[in-house]
Amino acid sequence: MSLESVRAWLREHAPDLPIIETEASTATVLEAADALGVAPGQIAKTLALRIHGGIVLLVTRGDTRLDNQKTKAAFGARPRMLDADETFAVTGHRVGGVCPFGLATPLPVYCDESLKVFDAVYPAAGSLNSSIRIAPSRLAYLVGGAWIDICRLPESAPAI
Repeated sequence: MSLESVRAWLREHAPDLPIIETEASTATVLEAADALGVAPGQIAKTLALRIHGGIVLLVTRGDTRLDNQKTKAAFGARPRMLDADETFAVTGHRVGGVCPFGLATPLPVYCDESLKVFDAVYPAAGSLNSSIRIAPSRLAYLVGGAWIDICRLPESAPAI
């Protein structure tokens, strides 16, 4: 059902974006990077976070980690990751296919600045073997995402 909600959402908002379905799993950053033939940083992972009792989605590059100090400065509190059941309940997507498209519940979406170094990123598309290829600026535009700097890059990553 989740893949179908993403298909329906894309038909309405971005019919030119095809869903990429692979035989291999794209459920983790490394699996997705391998299946799609891209760097792990180009995988746009979507995290469901509880902050001040509210829930937001954060789309960030696959090789980053949340920076607690930056997050606290931006939101006034440390985030808590939702567990798999909570994530499914609010997004309609199972962990491994979570994306900001075709959501079961309207949620605020934030896009980490770290995505901007890439011409294209690959967020999931609602299932454990699907994704789309999209420019970070278009991703943020389509989901009404606000740009934010709350993640820490790996030491080997190019600076923004």
